[in-house]
Amino acid sequence: MADSSTAPGNAAPPAPRILRIAVPTPLRRLFDYRPAGQPPVGGWRPGLRVKIPFGRRYLVGIVMECAMQSELPASQLKPITERLDDEPLPADWLWLCQFTARYYQHSLGDTLHHALPGPLRQGRPLEARIRERWQLNHPETAALDVLSRAPRQRELVQLLAQHRHGMITSAITAQGYGRAQLQGLLDKSLVTRVSEPLTASEGWSGALLAEPALPLNREQATALSALHEGLDRFHPCLLHGVTGSGKTEVYLQLIEAVLGQGRQALVLVPEIGLTPQTLSRFRKRFRAPVVALHSGLTDLERLDAWEAARSGRAPIIIGTRSAIFTPLARPGVIIVDEEHDGSFKQQDGLRYHARDLAMARAHREGVPILLGSATPSLESLAQARGGRYRHLRLTQRPSRHAPAKLELVDLRGRPRQGGLIPPVIDAIRQALKAEGQVLVFINRRGFSPSLACHQCGWIAECRHCDSRMTLHRQPPRLVCHHCEHQTPQPDACPSCGSADLRPLGAGTERSEETLATLFPDTPVYRIDRDSTRRKEAFDQLLTEIRRGEPSLLVGTQMLAKGHHLPHVTLVVVVNADAGLYASDFRALEQSAQLLVQVAGRSGRADRAGRVLVQTLHPDDPNLRLLADSGYDALAYQMLEERRLAGLPPYRYLALARFEATREEDARQAAEAAGDAARQWLGERQSAVHCLGPVPAPMERRQNRYHVQLMLSAEKRSALHEASAWLVGWMESAASRRVRWSLDIDPMTLS
Repeated sequence: MADSSTAPGNAAPPAPRILRIAVPTPLRRLFDYRPAGQPPVGGWRPGLRVKIPFGRRYLVGIVMECAMQSELPASQLKPITERLDDEPLPADWLWLCQFTARYYQHSLGDTLHHALPGPLRQGRPLEARIRERWQLNHPETAALDVLSRAPRQRELVQLLAQHRHGMITSAITAQGYGRAQLQGLLDKSLVTRVSEPLTASEGWSGALLAEPALPLNREQATALSALHEGLDRFHPCLLHGVTGSGKTEVYLQLIEAVLGQGRQALVLVPEIGLTPQTLSRFRKRFRAPVVALHSGLTDLERLDAWEAARSGRAPIIIGTRSAIFTPLARPGVIIVDEEHDGSFKQQDGLRYHARDLAMARAHREGVPILLGSATPSLESLAQARGGRYRHLRLTQRPSRHAPAKLELVDLRGRPRQGGLIPPVIDAIRQALKAEGQVLVFINRRGFSPSLACHQCGWIAECRHCDSRMTLHRQPPRLVCHHCEHQTPQPDACPSCGSADLRPLGAGTERSEETLATLFPDTPVYRIDRDSTRRKEAFDQLLTEIRRGEPSLLVGTQMLAKGHHLPHVTLVVVVNADAGLYASDFRALEQSAQLLVQVAGRSGRADRAGRVLVQTLHPDDPNLRLLADSGYDALAYQMLEERRLAGLPPYRYLALARFEATREEDARQAAEAAGDAARQWLGERQSAVHCLGPVPAPMERRQNRYHVQLMLSAEKRSALHEASAWLVGWMESAASRRVRWSLDIDPMTLS
């Protein structure tokens, strides 16, 4: 009887002569190489990593296609140097990387490189790191009888007897025991040594929950029921709930249902500062392993979590933006918390949006996706209004207090101390007297946004950017927050020599100093990027705050997003005007979201909250609508304005950026690209509009001049066709003196 694997109808396909490989370069193409060495057991397949010669370097590339012939003669093709894998990278991961490269008009090799953990980019084997666990083979008394002449081994047996599931080597050595004692017990067959993966190795048995789920109110139960209806298919939902309405509890109970089906959950959070809080809550709820993926981990820790998710050992994965590229063995649900947050958009290199990739991934894998926010993006609101997303609402807080309304406080003509006016200072004093905590929100780091000479009007400006230098006091220096250029704080005006230099405006440091002077007996905690640079500093500050003692919290948006601060009863926004009148069309949306989010830190427990918003424009109609009617009313008004103006989400944009050390070079390159694009679009009678070129809102940054060109279309397909053509033109025609990039669906026009 013939072997079916070699029967004529089942003949193995011929071995490929050419491997088309994605290489980590900006070039948007694959490179042909010849196979070499022993082929893998299953033959050459897309997804295998190989080491290849590339110019004078050796790089790690990924096989994307197998072919029988190349456009180049065989004599010009180099052989691969080494095959790194026996099995290909996951197919779902490969699809997502290919989709990302295609949608965002980016090099496939560079996209794959970005999506891989660092050690895999360098050629490390794709396997879990291993640790050893030691367990007793016999009851403690029987083991001790054998060790009458080995006191240290007896002590180690007594230690192991206290741990039913055994102990790992590092935990044993931390107790003062060494390999000699362990080897002695192993030689006597008193212990067993088991190798296990370093991450997500414990699994779980019995009950899934480590603590019971919280009772749901009517709205939460209705939302969860709607989510359960779509567990077996692609089911996009927008969970639109006021701050403190219990969205996380809905996430937890949804994940419980998904894990009960033996599938995995991927949870995206916008910033690393939210990850420890979310991890803590999830690990308290579930016995199942929960792993994290974010930039605060080492490369090997990220690889461990990535591999645990790929293998299916980690049922719950929580991460920031880049975690969207985590492969899942059994995908069950994707959750994007604070979906409106701009941190989900990568602003350089591969300019992807994790929320949008999550939607594409969920659609391809046929799993539900849940977007959660108190202030949904206009894009998500438009999808919900159009019926493409299911719109789930949570309007109630578990506490008896409704979210505090914004109270606008007129700054005009009022004296200020550290940016605060007397009535607001009095309100702070009353809140502290009532044993509450006060959050003073100011979205500016440093002591003062600028330093000026009172004699001649000189203002400290960055010599590398079109921006002012921010004054910092700890230590004293001037810093540009765009290019990080720093100079010492001058003793006298560089222009006229006057010593009368004065800080203009207030930053977090100045507010902290003012509050410490006004309330010397109250702790003041400043939370911004400068005060939390040290590892664990942010968590330590939050631990102090959550003790609940009366205190003053001075923070930027790091503190405004997603944190549960149950003892805060008053929120003060020092200046609400910063983003209201910016040139970017998204500025009002982002400012409103930030104001509502920071206001939501107030009154989350058993006491009502209050929110005071200082402004120089208390009569601004948009600000007044936000204060009187809430975010939803303003958002629907902005949607109508966007529709009339032909802006996202009703049109799609692509932004081409050109930069050069000479202004003329950047401008000429952008003009040439614009002329070529308009000619190409005109020949095809395309509905895509080409706008510009124009200087960027901040034209000079880091000693380079920036010019922009925009493509706009009503249909994504038309925009992508034009974008692909423009990328090809720029690759072939752009001067080497000019850097360029293309941003699909830009979140900012700067």
